Amino acid sequence: MKCCLVKWIIASTSKQGPDCCDSDLELSMVRHQPEGLDQLQAQTQFTRKELQSLYRGFKNECPSGLVDEETFKTIYSQFFPQGDATTYAHFLFNAFDMDRSGSIRFEDFVLGLSVLLRGSVTEKLRWAFNLYDINKDGYITKEEMLAIMTSIYDMMGRYTLPSVKDDSPFDHVEKFFQKMDRNRDGVVTIDEFIETCQKDENIMASMQLFENVI
Repeated sequence: MKCCLVKWIIASTSKQGPDCCDSDLELSMVRHQPEGLDQLQAQTQFTRKELQSLYRGFKNECPSGLVDEETFKTIYSQFFPQGDATTYAHFLFNAFDMDRSGSIRFEDFVLGLSVLLRGSVTEKLRWAFNLYDINKDGYITKEEMLAIMTSIYDMMGRYTLPSVKDDSPFDHVEKFFQKMDRNRDGVVTIDEFIETCQKDENIMASMQLFENVI
């Protein structure tokens, strides 16, 4: 499991030392009580041991049992110190915060991670669509796609080699959107998004790169 969020959790778990091992999800100390371990195991692609490890790290970093947006911004600024991760962390947080409560429960956190790390291509693309659909109206506009792309470039693009030009996000979006918006109505539906991504190797390659910044 290699992604920023998992590295953050693992680092937190290792700080606690090997003796801190829950036989089950420890519920008494947290404000928000997560679902039982068996239920989460059935809903995700994680093993019981992986869920226990993730929960120990999650609980250590977030004793209340909830993650807020500031925590996400802190995580991503640590992993991408040379760029500005603030906007990307905001968009990513909103993709995890499905009920718009302003905080992420452990269940939401591991359900999202399970899709991103172990899900099928279609599941990952559905999750990516949800990220790009900033206002959650079921469509992606060119402006939304540009906002996400720009936030990723702000976080890491300008420091990659070879260096990325300032107009690169716009160029990418123009190219992708033209392919995806098949009926030329100015928006991309989830069906258009999934179908185009699966048929276009260049877009799928970009999606693989996108996975590196989760």
